[in-house]
Amino acid sequence: METITFSPAQIHVFNMMSHIKSAMGLEQLKKQLAAFYAKQIDDEMDDLWKSGEWDEKHMQDLRGSHFRTPYNR
Repeated sequence: METITFSPAQIHVFNMMSHIKSAMGLEQLKKQLAAFYAKQIDDEMDDLWKSGEWDEKHMQDLRGSHFRTPYNR
């Protein structure tokens, strides 16, 4: 049997979740986690723009692109 090891961040989130007693509390936690990750992504994109790794040309190249998995019907 494989042992699962949790990171300190995962353990902290598990401990926080033990205090949630309602569906509304769970929704609030989900919103906070989504906002946290959205800010992380925004900060990373800002860094890419500042470093020159990402620019308007990259944005234009992606305009109209479709990356969905094609499904056969």
